[in-house]
Amino acid sequence: MLFIYRIVINLIILASPIIIFFRLLKKKEDPIRFKEKFCFFSKKKLKGKLIWFHGASVGEILSVIPLIEKLEKNKNIKQILITSNTLSSSKILFNLKLKKTIHQFFPIDTNFHSKKFLDYWKPHVAIFIDSEIWPNMISNINKKSISLILLNARITKKSFKRWKKFIFIAKTIFQKFDICLCSNIESKKYLKFLGAKKIKYIGNLKFSQTEKNEYHLNNNLKKFLLSRRVWCAASTHGTEEALCALAHKKLKKKYKNLLTIIIPRHINRTDRIINEIKKLNLKFHVHGSEKKIHKDTDIYLVDSYGQTKSFFKLCKIVFLGGSIIKHGGQNPLEAARYGCKILYGPNILNFYEIYKLLNKYKVSTRVNNLNQMIVNIDRIFKNKTVSFKIKSKIKNLGNIILSSTLKEINFLINKK
Repeated sequence: MLFIYRIVINLIILASPIIIFFRLLKKKEDPIRFKEKFCFFSKKKLKGKLIWFHGASVGEILSVIPLIEKLEKNKNIKQILITSNTLSSSKILFNLKLKKTIHQFFPIDTNFHSKKFLDYWKPHVAIFIDSEIWPNMISNINKKSISLILLNARITKKSFKRWKKFIFIAKTIFQKFDICLCSNIESKKYLKFLGAKKIKYIGNLKFSQTEKNEYHLNNNLKKFLLSRRVWCAASTHGTEEALCALAHKKLKKKYKNLLTIIIPRHINRTDRIINEIKKLNLKFHVHGSEKKIHKDTDIYLVDSYGQTKSFFKLCKIVFLGGSIIKHGGQNPLEAARYGCKILYGPNILNFYEIYKLLNKYKVSTRVNNLNQMIVNIDRIFKNKTVSFKIKSKIKNLGNIILSSTLKEINFLINKK
Protein backbone atom coordinates (compact mmCIF):
# COMPACT_ATOMS: atom_id res chain seq x y z
CA MET A 1 0.00 0.00 0.00
CA LEU A 2 2.90 2.37 0.78
CA PHE A 3 4.26 1.51 -2.68
CA ILE A 4 1.00 2.72 -4.31
CA TYR A 5 1.04 5.88 -2.17
CA ARG A 6 4.58 6.63 -3.34
CA ILE A 7 3.56 6.26 -6.99
CA VAL A 8 0.66 8.70 -6.48
CA ILE A 9 2.78 11.26 -4.60
CA ASN A 10 5.46 11.11 -7.32
CA LEU A 11 2.81 11.81 -9.95
CA ILE A 12 1.79 14.85 -7.89
CA ILE A 13 5.43 16.00 -7.95
CA LEU A 14 5.36 15.90 -11.75
CA ALA A 15 2.25 18.11 -11.75
CA SER A 16 3.53 20.37 -8.95
CA PRO A 17 4.79 23.25 -11.16
CA ILE A 18 1.25 23.74 -12.51
CA ILE A 19 -0.29 23.37 -9.04
CA ILE A 20 2.16 25.87 -7.51
CA PHE A 21 1.59 28.33 -10.38
CA PHE A 22 -2.17 28.45 -9.79
CA ARG A 23 -1.70 28.64 -6.01
CA LEU A 24 0.63 31.61 -6.50
CA LEU A 25 -2.00 33.33 -8.64
CA LYS A 26 -4.56 32.78 -5.86
CA LYS A 27 -2.03 34.15 -3.31
CA LYS A 28 -2.02 30.85 -1.43
CA GLU A 29 1.75 30.44 -1.70
CA ASP A 30 4.69 32.63 -0.75
CA PRO A 31 6.36 33.67 -4.07
CA ILE A 32 9.83 32.97 -2.64
CA ARG A 33 9.39 30.52 0.23
CA PHE A 34 7.28 27.95 -1.68
CA LYS A 35 10.65 26.36 -2.57
CA GLU A 36 10.86 25.09 1.01
CA LYS A 37 8.24 22.50 0.02
CA PHE A 38 10.92 21.05 -2.29
CA CYS A 39 13.58 21.13 0.49
CA PHE A 40 15.29 24.38 -0.53
CA PHE A 41 15.43 25.68 3.03
CA SER A 42 15.51 29.37 3.91
CA LYS A 43 16.68 28.89 7.52
CA LYS A 44 19.79 27.26 8.97
CA LYS A 45 19.95 24.34 11.35
CA LEU A 46 21.88 25.29 14.50
CA LYS A 47 24.17 22.87 16.31
CA GLY A 48 22.40 21.27 19.24
CA LYS A 49 19.07 19.71 20.11
CA LEU A 50 16.19 20.57 17.73
CA ILE A 51 12.53 19.85 18.51
CA TRP A 52 10.21 19.73 15.51
CA PHE A 53 6.46 20.44 15.47
CA HIS A 54 4.27 19.93 12.42
CA GLY A 55 0.67 21.10 12.03
CA ALA A 56 -1.53 21.61 8.98
CA SER A 57 -2.54 25.25 9.39
CA VAL A 58 -3.36 28.14 11.74
CA GLY A 59 -5.52 26.28 14.27
CA GLU A 60 -3.04 23.46 14.82
CA ILE A 61 -0.07 25.83 15.09
CA LEU A 62 -1.78 28.21 17.52
CA SER A 63 -2.73 25.28 19.76
CA VAL A 64 0.97 24.52 20.45
CA ILE A 65 2.22 28.09 20.96
CA PRO A 66 1.70 27.94 24.78
CA LEU A 67 3.71 24.70 24.78
CA ILE A 68 6.48 26.17 22.63
CA GLU A 69 6.73 29.20 24.94
CA LYS A 70 7.47 26.77 27.79
CA LEU A 71 9.97 24.73 25.74
CA GLU A 72 11.85 27.88 24.66
CA LYS A 73 12.87 28.28 28.33
CA ASN A 74 14.51 24.83 28.28
CA LYS A 75 18.29 25.40 28.06
CA ASN A 76 18.83 21.92 26.58
CA ILE A 77 16.85 22.90 23.47
CA LYS A 78 18.86 24.91 20.96
CA GLN A 79 16.21 25.34 18.26
CA ILE A 80 12.50 24.68 17.68
CA LEU A 81 11.28 24.09 14.13
CA ILE A 82 7.62 24.48 13.18
CA THR A 83 6.41 23.29 9.80
CA SER A 84 2.98 23.81 8.29
CA ASN A 85 1.30 23.69 4.89
CA THR A 86 -0.38 27.11 4.63
CA LEU A 87 0.70 30.69 4.03
CA SER A 88 -1.60 32.03 6.75
CA SER A 89 0.10 29.93 9.46
CA SER A 90 3.53 31.25 8.45
CA LYS A 91 2.30 34.84 8.83
CA ILE A 92 0.87 34.13 12.28
CA LEU A 93 4.23 32.74 13.45
CA PHE A 94 6.14 35.69 12.00
CA ASN A 95 4.01 38.08 14.07
CA LEU A 96 4.64 36.11 17.30
CA LYS A 97 8.42 36.70 17.07
CA LEU A 98 9.47 33.69 19.16
CA LYS A 99 13.15 33.55 20.13
CA LYS A 100 14.31 29.99 19.42
CA THR A 101 11.54 29.07 17.01
CA ILE A 102 11.70 29.15 13.22
CA HIS A 103 9.17 28.24 10.54
CA GLN A 104 9.51 26.31 7.30
CA PHE A 105 6.88 24.88 4.97
CA PHE A 106 6.37 21.12 5.20
CA PRO A 107 7.97 19.28 2.26
CA ILE A 108 5.98 17.32 -0.29
CA ASP A 109 5.73 13.83 1.18
CA THR A 110 7.84 11.88 -1.30
CA ASN A 111 10.37 9.36 -0.02
CA PHE A 112 13.19 11.51 -1.43
CA HIS A 113 12.04 14.83 0.06
CA SER A 114 11.21 13.41 3.49
CA LYS A 115 14.70 11.84 3.72
CA LYS A 116 16.33 15.09 2.60
CA PHE A 117 14.32 17.05 5.18
CA LEU A 118 15.33 14.74 8.05
CA ASP A 119 18.99 14.65 6.98
CA TYR A 120 19.12 18.45 7.06
CA TRP A 121 17.19 19.20 10.26
CA LYS A 122 18.07 16.08 12.29
CA PRO A 123 15.24 16.55 14.84
CA HIS A 124 15.68 15.06 18.32
CA VAL A 125 11.90 14.71 18.71
CA ALA A 126 9.22 14.98 15.99
CA ILE A 127 5.74 16.08 17.08
CA PHE A 128 2.78 15.83 14.69
CA ILE A 129 -0.30 17.82 15.73
CA ASP A 130 -3.95 16.75 15.58
CA SER A 131 -4.48 14.36 12.65
CA GLU A 132 -1.51 15.13 10.41
CA ILE A 133 -0.41 11.78 8.98
CA TRP A 134 2.20 11.65 6.20
CA PRO A 135 3.27 8.04 5.48
CA ASN A 136 6.69 8.65 3.89
CA MET A 137 7.81 11.12 6.52
CA ILE A 138 6.59 8.94 9.40
CA SER A 139 8.25 5.86 7.91
CA ASN A 140 11.61 7.65 7.55
CA ILE A 141 11.38 9.17 11.06
CA ASN A 142 10.96 5.64 12.38
CA LYS A 143 13.95 4.34 10.39
CA LYS A 144 16.15 7.05 11.92
CA SER A 145 14.96 6.17 15.46
CA ILE A 146 13.67 9.71 16.09
CA SER A 147 11.13 9.95 18.92
CA LEU A 148 7.68 10.55 17.42
CA ILE A 149 4.60 11.99 19.14
CA LEU A 150 1.05 12.47 17.88
CA LEU A 151 0.02 15.52 19.89
CA ASN A 152 -3.55 16.64 20.60
CA ALA A 153 -4.50 13.57 18.58
CA ARG A 154 -7.94 13.74 17.02
CA ILE A 155 -9.52 11.00 14.94
CA THR A 156 -13.09 11.82 13.92
CA LYS A 157 -15.73 9.18 13.21
CA LYS A 158 -15.51 10.07 9.52
CA SER A 159 -11.71 9.72 9.31
CA PHE A 160 -11.85 6.50 11.38
CA LYS A 161 -14.19 4.93 8.82
CA ARG A 162 -11.69 5.86 6.08
CA TRP A 163 -8.75 4.39 8.00
CA LYS A 164 -10.70 1.15 8.63
CA LYS A 165 -10.81 0.53 4.89
CA PHE A 166 -6.99 0.49 4.93
CA ILE A 167 -6.51 -1.13 8.33
CA PHE A 168 -3.20 -2.80 7.41
CA ILE A 169 -1.50 0.45 6.41
CA ALA A 170 -3.16 2.24 9.36
CA LYS A 171 -1.61 -0.20 11.84
CA THR A 172 1.74 0.08 10.07
CA ILE A 173 1.68 3.89 10.45
CA PHE A 174 0.15 4.41 13.90
CA GLN A 175 2.36 1.83 15.64
CA LYS A 176 5.36 3.98 14.70
CA PHE A 177 4.34 6.72 17.18
CA ASP A 178 6.11 6.44 20.54
CA ILE A 179 3.05 7.99 22.18
CA CYS A 180 -0.29 9.45 21.12
CA LEU A 181 -1.64 12.19 23.41
CA CYS A 182 -5.38 12.35 22.74
CA SER A 183 -7.60 15.43 22.78
CA ASN A 184 -10.75 13.37 23.48
CA ILE A 185 -11.94 9.93 24.62
CA GLU A 186 -13.33 9.01 21.20
CA SER A 187 -9.91 9.43 19.57
CA LYS A 188 -8.29 7.22 22.22
CA LYS A 189 -10.71 4.40 21.34
CA TYR A 190 -10.13 4.80 17.60
CA LEU A 191 -6.33 4.99 17.91
CA LYS A 192 -6.25 1.76 19.91
CA PHE A 193 -8.15 0.00 17.11
CA LEU A 194 -5.82 1.53 14.50
CA GLY A 195 -2.74 0.03 16.17
CA ALA A 196 -1.21 2.83 18.26
CA LYS A 197 1.08 1.31 20.92
CA LYS A 198 0.92 3.86 23.73
CA ILE A 199 -2.07 6.20 24.11
CA LYS A 200 -2.87 8.73 26.82
CA TYR A 201 -5.94 10.94 27.13
CA ILE A 202 -4.79 14.32 28.39
CA GLY A 203 -7.37 16.72 26.94
CA ASN A 204 -7.52 19.32 24.20
CA LEU A 205 -4.42 21.54 24.15
CA LYS A 206 -6.54 24.30 22.61
CA PHE A 207 -7.81 25.05 26.13
CA SER A 208 -4.35 26.45 27.00
CA GLN A 209 -3.41 30.06 26.35
CA THR A 210 -0.33 31.84 25.06
CA GLU A 211 1.72 34.11 27.34
CA LYS A 212 2.32 36.50 24.43
CA ASN A 213 0.73 39.91 24.57
CA GLU A 214 -1.84 40.43 21.88
CA TYR A 215 -1.73 43.11 19.22
CA HIS A 216 -3.09 46.42 20.52
CA LEU A 217 -5.49 48.56 18.52
CA ASN A 218 -4.58 52.23 18.14
CA ASN A 219 -6.49 54.73 20.27
CA ASN A 220 -8.47 56.26 17.38
CA LEU A 221 -9.76 52.85 16.29
CA LYS A 222 -10.54 51.88 19.88
CA LYS A 223 -12.55 55.09 20.41
CA PHE A 224 -14.42 54.49 17.16
CA LEU A 225 -15.35 50.92 18.14
CA LEU A 226 -16.44 51.96 21.63
CA SER A 227 -18.73 54.60 20.12
CA ARG A 228 -20.66 51.98 18.16
CA ARG A 229 -22.82 48.95 18.94
CA VAL A 230 -20.43 46.23 17.77
CA TRP A 231 -20.54 42.54 16.94
CA CYS A 232 -17.96 40.40 15.19
CA ALA A 233 -17.92 37.61 12.61
CA ALA A 234 -14.58 35.78 12.91
CA SER A 235 -12.82 33.03 10.94
CA THR A 236 -15.46 33.24 8.22
CA HIS A 237 -15.41 31.17 5.03
CA GLY A 238 -17.17 31.15 1.66
CA THR A 239 -20.65 32.63 1.76
CA GLU A 240 -20.60 33.43 5.48
CA GLU A 241 -19.40 37.04 5.04
CA ALA A 242 -22.36 37.84 2.79
CA LEU A 243 -24.70 36.25 5.35
CA CYS A 244 -23.25 38.38 8.16
CA ALA A 245 -23.39 41.53 6.03
CA LEU A 246 -27.06 40.81 5.31
CA ALA A 247 -27.68 40.30 9.05
CA HIS A 248 -26.11 43.72 9.61
CA LYS A 249 -28.41 45.33 7.06
CA LYS A 250 -31.50 43.85 8.75
CA LEU A 251 -30.33 44.71 12.29
CA LYS A 252 -29.40 48.27 11.31
CA LYS A 253 -33.10 49.09 11.03
CA LYS A 254 -33.26 48.70 14.82
CA TYR A 255 -29.69 49.65 15.83
CA LYS A 256 -28.74 52.77 13.89
CA ASN A 257 -25.14 52.89 15.18
CA LEU A 258 -24.47 49.19 14.47
CA LEU A 259 -21.00 48.14 13.32
CA THR A 260 -20.14 44.65 12.09
CA ILE A 261 -16.51 43.52 12.19
CA ILE A 262 -15.65 40.75 9.73
CA ILE A 263 -12.38 38.82 10.18
CA PRO A 264 -12.13 36.24 7.35
CA ARG A 265 -10.20 33.03 7.85
CA HIS A 266 -8.22 33.67 4.66
CA ILE A 267 -7.38 37.30 3.88
CA ASN A 268 -6.59 36.56 0.22
CA ARG A 269 -10.39 36.62 -0.22
CA THR A 270 -10.61 40.31 0.79
CA ASP A 271 -11.49 41.63 -2.68
CA ARG A 272 -14.22 39.03 -3.10
CA ILE A 273 -15.72 39.94 0.28
CA ILE A 274 -15.66 43.66 -0.60
CA ASN A 275 -17.66 42.90 -3.75
CA GLU A 276 -20.27 41.06 -1.67
CA ILE A 277 -20.54 44.03 0.71
CA LYS A 278 -20.92 46.47 -2.19
CA LYS A 279 -23.82 44.42 -3.59
CA LEU A 280 -25.73 45.16 -0.36
CA ASN A 281 -24.97 48.91 -0.64
CA LEU A 282 -23.17 48.91 2.70
CA LYS A 283 -20.28 51.21 3.57
CA PHE A 284 -17.07 49.48 4.54
CA HIS A 285 -13.59 50.19 5.83
CA VAL A 286 -10.58 47.90 5.35
CA HIS A 287 -8.35 47.61 8.42
CA GLY A 288 -5.10 47.90 6.45
CA SER A 289 -6.27 51.04 4.66
CA GLU A 290 -4.60 54.36 5.50
CA LYS A 291 -7.87 56.20 4.93
CA LYS A 292 -9.75 57.75 7.80
CA ILE A 293 -12.64 55.64 9.08
CA HIS A 294 -15.94 57.16 7.98
CA LYS A 295 -18.42 57.63 10.81
CA ASP A 296 -21.14 55.90 8.75
CA THR A 297 -19.09 52.71 8.22
CA ASP A 298 -21.24 49.57 8.31
CA ILE A 299 -18.64 46.83 7.93
CA TYR A 300 -15.10 46.92 9.32
CA LEU A 301 -13.12 44.32 7.37
CA VAL A 302 -9.91 43.01 8.95
CA ASP A 303 -7.40 42.06 6.25
CA SER A 304 -4.45 40.98 8.43
CA TYR A 305 -3.56 38.09 10.73
CA GLY A 306 -2.91 37.89 14.46
CA GLN A 307 -5.25 40.67 15.63
CA THR A 308 -8.44 38.77 16.45
CA LYS A 309 -7.97 38.87 20.25
CA SER A 310 -7.88 42.67 20.29
CA PHE A 311 -11.26 42.85 18.56
CA PHE A 312 -12.74 40.19 20.88
CA LYS A 313 -11.86 42.43 23.83
CA LEU A 314 -14.16 45.13 22.47
CA CYS A 315 -17.09 43.17 21.03
CA LYS A 316 -18.99 40.74 23.20
CA ILE A 317 -20.94 38.99 20.43
CA VAL A 318 -18.95 36.75 18.10
CA PHE A 319 -20.15 34.55 15.28
CA LEU A 320 -17.58 31.79 14.64
CA GLY A 321 -17.34 30.89 10.96
CA GLY A 322 -16.64 27.66 9.15
CA SER A 323 -19.85 26.44 10.75
CA ILE A 324 -22.64 27.54 8.38
CA ILE A 325 -20.76 25.96 5.49
CA LYS A 326 -19.65 22.33 5.76
CA HIS A 327 -16.16 22.98 7.10
CA GLY A 328 -16.33 21.63 10.67
CA GLY A 329 -16.17 24.92 12.54
CA GLN A 330 -13.39 27.00 14.09
CA ASN A 331 -12.05 27.09 17.64
CA PRO A 332 -14.39 29.17 19.88
CA LEU A 333 -12.16 29.13 22.98
CA GLU A 334 -10.34 32.39 22.23
CA ALA A 335 -13.64 34.28 22.07
CA ALA A 336 -14.87 32.53 25.23
CA ARG A 337 -11.72 33.59 27.13
CA TYR A 338 -12.73 37.23 26.60
CA GLY A 339 -16.24 36.65 27.90
CA CYS A 340 -17.88 36.83 24.48
CA LYS A 341 -21.24 35.26 23.71
CA ILE A 342 -20.70 32.94 20.77
CA LEU A 343 -22.96 32.09 17.84
CA TYR A 344 -22.16 29.18 15.54
CA GLY A 345 -23.71 27.20 12.70
CA PRO A 346 -24.68 23.52 12.58
CA ASN A 347 -21.36 22.23 11.19
CA ILE A 348 -18.99 22.04 14.17
CA LEU A 349 -17.65 18.50 13.96
CA ASN A 350 -14.06 19.64 14.67
CA PHE A 351 -15.03 21.31 17.95
CA TYR A 352 -18.05 19.32 19.10
CA GLU A 353 -16.72 18.63 22.64
CA ILE A 354 -15.68 22.25 23.19
CA TYR A 355 -19.07 23.57 22.09
CA LYS A 356 -20.76 21.01 24.35
CA LEU A 357 -18.94 22.57 27.32
CA LEU A 358 -19.69 26.15 26.21
CA ASN A 359 -23.38 25.29 25.66
CA LYS A 360 -23.51 23.85 29.18
CA TYR A 361 -22.48 27.24 30.58
CA LYS A 362 -24.80 29.09 28.17
CA VAL A 363 -21.91 30.83 26.47
CA SER A 364 -22.68 29.64 22.94
CA THR A 365 -25.82 29.32 20.82
CA ARG A 366 -26.40 27.46 17.58
CA VAL A 367 -27.94 29.36 14.66
CA ASN A 368 -29.03 27.53 11.52
CA ASN A 369 -29.91 30.45 9.25
CA LEU A 370 -30.02 34.22 8.78
CA ASN A 371 -33.21 34.73 10.78
CA GLN A 372 -31.87 32.83 13.81
CA MET A 373 -28.63 34.82 13.64
CA ILE A 374 -30.55 38.12 13.69
CA VAL A 375 -32.85 37.03 16.54
CA ASN A 376 -29.93 35.92 18.72
CA ILE A 377 -27.77 38.99 18.09
CA ASP A 378 -30.76 41.12 19.04
CA ARG A 379 -31.34 39.02 22.18
CA ILE A 380 -27.72 39.35 23.32
CA PHE A 381 -27.71 43.11 22.69
CA LYS A 382 -30.72 43.39 25.01
CA ASN A 383 -29.16 41.15 27.65
CA LYS A 384 -25.86 42.83 28.46
CA THR A 385 -24.47 40.21 30.82
CA VAL A 386 -20.99 38.87 30.07
CA SER A 387 -19.77 35.40 31.09
CA PHE A 388 -16.81 35.50 33.48
CA LYS A 389 -17.30 32.09 35.09
CA ILE A 390 -16.32 30.22 31.94
CA LYS A 391 -13.14 32.30 31.56
CA SER A 392 -11.78 31.01 34.85
CA LYS A 393 -12.77 27.39 34.10
CA ILE A 394 -11.09 27.46 30.67
CA LYS A 395 -7.90 28.95 32.12
CA ASN A 396 -7.64 26.34 34.90
CA LEU A 397 -8.36 23.43 32.56
CA GLY A 398 -5.88 24.77 30.01
CA ASN A 399 -3.11 25.00 32.64
CA ILE A 400 -3.67 21.37 33.70
CA ILE A 401 -3.60 20.09 30.09
CA LEU A 402 -0.51 22.18 29.25
CA SER A 403 1.38 20.92 32.30
CA SER A 404 0.55 17.26 31.57
CA THR A 405 1.54 17.60 27.91
CA LEU A 406 4.82 19.29 28.77
CA LYS A 407 5.67 16.47 31.17
CA GLU A 408 5.22 13.82 28.45
CA ILE A 409 7.27 15.76 25.88
CA ASN A 410 10.09 16.50 28.34
CA PHE A 411 10.35 12.79 29.08
CA LEU A 412 11.20 12.09 25.41
CA ILE A 413 13.44 15.17 25.11
CA ASN A 414 15.55 14.02 28.08
CA LYS A 415 15.44 10.34 27.10
CA LYS A 416 18.55 10.41 24.97
